[in-house]
Amino acid sequence: MRHRCRIKKLSKPADQRRALLRSLATELIRHGRITTTLTRAKVLRGEVEKMITLAKDGSLSARRQAMGYIFDKQLVHALFEQAPTRYGSRNGGYTRILHTVPRRGDNAEMAIIELV
Repeated sequence: MRHRCRIKKLSKPADQRRALLRSLATELIRHGRITTTLTRAKVLRGEVEKMITLAKDGSLSARRQAMGYIFDKQLVHALFEQAPTRYGSRNGGYTRILHTVPRRGDNAEMAIIELV
């Protein structure tokens, strides 16, 4: 039974899933746009939006939480400088998911996730 199990497992143990999401979030913030599977993109959306919300807050506590999640220290500083001006008027919805063609090897649904 999967009743009330809300987290997507991504076919990985908890530590590998956390590491995967951290690396995907870091690369999405760095490049602004990445291609991944649809399920990973949907799970990643929540994590990236939390980081941008922390950056909009801008407090020292929020900065430390973001540094504990994002791998690159300079990237965190850049995010905290740009987020209030770029997303100041938005209340969420900082990412966009675009469906693309299925992956050639296993026909997995692919998507492009990008920052708005």
